[in-house]
Amino acid sequence: MPQCPFAQWSRLAWNSAGATSVTDSLRTEWSYISNMATDWLGSIVSINCGDSLGVYQGRVSAVDQISQTISLTRPFHNGVKCLVPEVTFRAGDITELKILEIPGPGENQHFGDLHQTELGPSGVGYQMGINQNGTGKLVKKPTSSSSAPQNIPKRTDVKSQDVAVSPQQQQCSKSYVDRHTESLSQSKSFRRRHNSWSSSSRHPNQATPKKSGLKNGQMKNKDDECFGDDIEEIPDTDFDFEGNLALFDKAAVFEEIDTYERRTGTRSRGIPNERPTRYRHDENILESEPIVYRRITVPHNVSKEFCTDSGLVVPSVSYELHKKLLSVAEKHGLTLERRLEMTGVCASQMALTLLGGPNRLNPKNVHQRPTVALLCGPHVKGAQGISCGRHLANHDVQVILFLPNFVKMLESITNELSLFSKTQGQQVSNLKDLPTSPVDLVINCLDCPENAFLRDQPWYKAAVAWANRNRAPVLSIDPPVHEGEQGIDAKWSLALGLPLPLGERAGRVYLCDIGLPQQVFQEVGISYHSPFGCKFVIPLHSA
Repeated sequence: MPQCPFAQWSRLAWNSAGATSVTDSLRTEWSYISNMATDWLGSIVSINCGDSLGVYQGRVSAVDQISQTISLTRPFHNGVKCLVPEVTFRAGDITELKILEIPGPGENQHFGDLHQTELGPSGVGYQMGINQNGTGKLVKKPTSSSSAPQNIPKRTDVKSQDVAVSPQQQQCSKSYVDRHTESLSQSKSFRRRHNSWSSSSRHPNQATPKKSGLKNGQMKNKDDECFGDDIEEIPDTDFDFEGNLALFDKAAVFEEIDTYERRTGTRSRGIPNERPTRYRHDENILESEPIVYRRITVPHNVSKEFCTDSGLVVPSVSYELHKKLLSVAEKHGLTLERRLEMTGVCASQMALTLLGGPNRLNPKNVHQRPTVALLCGPHVKGAQGISCGRHLANHDVQVILFLPNFVKMLESITNELSLFSKTQGQQVSNLKDLPTSPVDLVINCLDCPENAFLRDQPWYKAAVAWANRNRAPVLSIDPPVHEGEQGIDAKWSLALGLPLPLGERAGRVYLCDIGLPQQVFQEVGISYHSPFGCKFVIPLHSA
């Protein structure tokens, strides 16, 4: 790179041993400088004119060989923007000249703005000079300018050339560089947007507010790193989504996933055509060991099987095996009275649920007490129904108990009637005393396989006719096996311990736990594991 003539000029200005005066030295070198003046047009320089005129900075716009002058556009005086667009200096006025930025190739013909807005009146230039008495004067010089916004050329990195200067002058020059080199390094897109707004909306004499300081400079540098890309670098062609999507082989990717899962035994989410397993609120996701669904086995051939909501298989038993099971339990201490109590509790819980549960039975619905008609026969199954009616009456249910008059009653029935009479329930022996309007629920305890002759009695036929005429839902407690023994079609049936092979007339089958120990099942040849879980009454489904 050739030696800068301005740098030689500045060294000559401060070399007192080589020339008698600064002015004579500069004039001696001026002819050499002017020959190379066109190479340095557009450079940003700093000119020190001594204590009287101060320091100027700006871009070199012209070098006149004849008059030995140099002109700067957009000048700054002692760090403050001048109100004139151009200043011209004589060679005798210059004490020091320092180059701040050298233009790149092809840029010396285009002089961009040093700052963002145009300040001062346009079309008038000023020539700075010093008369013989040492005072400065301003000479007006017509210049050509335009009020339209000017395009900002691409700026190169700031290049400074060190020269021999005094500490005070070096500090003065450095203060300007620190304040304005950040604005010179801003991105073109940011400057272009700002210039278009400021040149069209601001008054020519209004100064542009400037932000200085290290913090603002750091924030600008960060903004330039993120948003400083030139808008001209955006590609003209649109992104080809279809072409790039065609490069993705979806089938091959999923095949690779399937191969990996078969090799490792793992399963990932998001595989097409695979529906995830849905779990109920009472099912566990993690399985510690295989589930055994058949936990109950009976010694004879099973004619019908049921299953619970959790999938456990519950086989049915014959009437003889069921009767033997209850007999063995009574021998071990589970007496008839205790069994009646357990049956009454479980049946009343199921009935309360069928009546609406807490939605129907609450203090706000005292005026809508449910009505239950209880039809019982003179046998043990009838005693189970009376026990259920007592518990329902204790839960504020209006119970109407029908039981025909007999000269002699079973002791279990007598005991249950004695307890029922202490409640608010109503006992009737005549069917005419039963309500003619539909009730909320009918509980059937009329049928018993051991007393088949009772189905021929007039009261039995009348009770069956009333139940079928009332059109209320029917709950049967421990119904008989054969459908011919059932006079009333039930909507629900409640079995005790283990179910009997009930038919279609029994409706939906439920199973209640009456407290039979596991060893009692084992004595009759039944391998038993409780299917009830946390409940005492569970629904059964046909397997």
